[in-house]
Amino acid sequence: MSGTIGSNILSHSGIIAESAAGLSWSDTIVTGSTVTVEAGKGYWINTTSNACTITLPSSAAAGDQIVISDYARTWGTNKITLDSNGLNFQGQDDTYTVEYTTDGQSVNLIYSDSTKGWLPLEDDVVADEPEVPPTQRAIFGYGRLGNASRTSITNLVNSSGVVASDTAGVGTAKTQVTATNYGGDKAIFGFGNTSNSAASSTGTTNLVNNSGVVGSDVSAVGTASSQKGASPFGVGKAIFGFGNNTSEANIATTNLVSDQGVVASDTSAVSGATARTAIAAAPFGGDQCVFAYGYPDPSSNLSNKVSNTGVVSSDTSGVGTARVSPGAAGYGTGTGIFAYGEYTNHVNLVSNTGVIASDTTAGGSARSIGAGASYGGDKAIFAYGNHASSGALNVSNLVNSSGVVGADVTGVGTARRNLAGATYSFSA
Repeated sequence: MSGTIGSNILSHSGIIAESAAGLSWSDTIVTGSTVTVEAGKGYWINTTSNACTITLPSSAAAGDQIVISDYARTWGTNKITLDSNGLNFQGQDDTYTVEYTTDGQSVNLIYSDSTKGWLPLEDDVVADEPEVPPTQRAIFGYGRLGNASRTSITNLVNSSGVVASDTAGVGTAKTQVTATNYGGDKAIFGFGNTSNSAASSTGTTNLVNNSGVVGSDVSAVGTASSQKGASPFGVGKAIFGFGNNTSEANIATTNLVSDQGVVASDTSAVSGATARTAIAAAPFGGDQCVFAYGYPDPSSNLSNKVSNTGVVSSDTSGVGTARVSPGAAGYGTGTGIFAYGEYTNHVNLVSNTGVIASDTTAGGSARSIGAGASYGGDKAIFAYGNHASSGALNVSNLVNSSGVVGADVTGVGTARRNLAGATYSFSA
């Protein structure tokens, strides 16, 4: 057979000859679980017995080339993982995971520059997309206190699901706020209102860095509104959607958020998407999300999927008990969860294809207007909210990687409702 990998000719004997540019092949077959490779060389990687992590050079110049190839056609069983060792890979930093999992695959890497870093010139199938590592921590912030005043305090959640005491607020105190992850390891709070009236709704946002530090107010771009849903989608992007505006009218417009935390202007509602408020959104499938529930009067269990390009679909017939103000989060691998809302403890799991399941029951106190967030890579937490008789809460409920919601955990931080939660940080 014949073919080319970069400038290297693959002969009928299966040996890749030394290129004119000086690429030479290692005379040792790599069988270990780790190997550090050098520019200007090719490597046979034998994963018959184990997976292998390949560490690329810590420094590189434009035009540096490395070729790696599946010696025993076993990458589909035991994958290889590329560690870019401080340099970028296809424009993403080395916190992102790059894996190759196809039997018989060869990968021809060329270093471009500091912006894009290593680029697959050829990999027999398609340039592999870096995989976002799981986020580990969460943050709850803003909301309405038991005495009806608004706050901007926040509470961080570590990778074990432990809620920390209050952190002094940054930005304008507000309630009926929404939050989501963006940029892989950061979060954004947005919208809400600054008094008891929808007329005081705002479109300002506050960015949260990967250490959980909340930034000052960012001027509004989208239409001022409150009680929206929000979720990540795509690679590092996010979306705010639905809610009610300053005229107390329900809306179905959306605002996309870039991987840099920049909020775009309004996107008009799609045909067939029912305007509603007190809605929530959960991620699914690794790069999509779904808005569900809310209040068009009476309460709704409609849902609207969002594609990995941020396009909202028309209504899907409801599943689960119709209700307003549930919390939502991602959990497990590519799955999501809606829980609580309208003083219930209903739970509705979301499959990795966006199918919402019928009701199950959460542990803990039935409540409304609390918040949810992911933490610990594959788990979730619901916290705060309002109980029908006892008022504002500061309890939390942990969700395991199977989507089971646990009992109340004694509260930490100021009891409040109408707040928001989001996940952040790749570091445990």
